[in-house]
Amino acid sequence: MAKKNKFNYFDAFEQQVDIASEEADLLVEAIENFKDAESLRDVLDRAHEIEHRGDMVNHEIRTSVSIDFITPFDREDIIELANDLDDVIDMIEGVIQRFYMFDVHFMHPRAMEFAKVIQKSLKALRKSMGSFREFKKVKKIRAMVEDVNNQEETADAMYVEAIRELYTTDAENAVRVEVWSRLFDRLEAICDATKTVADTMSTIMLKNV
Repeated sequence: MAKKNKFNYFDAFEQQVDIASEEADLLVEAIENFKDAESLRDVLDRAHEIEHRGDMVNHEIRTSVSIDFITPFDREDIIELANDLDDVIDMIEGVIQRFYMFDVHFMHPRAMEFAKVIQKSLKALRKSMGSFREFKKVKKIRAMVEDVNNQEETADAMYVEAIRELYTTDAENAVRVEVWSRLFDRLEAICDATKTVADTMSTIMLKNV
């Protein structure tokens, strides 16, 4: 009988980041080509297909954790990292869904700024994850992780200005203020979620020095 290939958790984590990046690219595309909410139906289907692939990878990780005798680090940490990465994918899809659910008629220029920061954050995360299989080399990976944190700080500053702009320039349009306040909350939360992944990676490294 052929020996079953050992599941590679690090390949799976990298795959999750790649899927998140694909979802982020679709977010940029949706904003760039926006006409009206109704025209997003095709994008919604594509976003859900990407999210489903993310769920499948997360399921593979959880299944392997439950049956593997030896794992590269603590099972609880593997599940936490996989779930954190899956959250990023889900949250990006959630923003695209809300463009449609809220029947957005106006695409705020700030949305693209957030989407670009999300792309940069995931690019930095992918670089970090590419070296994570050598997670005992703390100094090397810590510098890469710091770039993810920097992008999150950029998003925090953007969020403050975006919300202020809504209440100073669009105050008379209550629906627009409400809708875009919620959307900016979601976009900023995605950047927080990528930082959560980076923080989980840092914790795993510290526990395994």
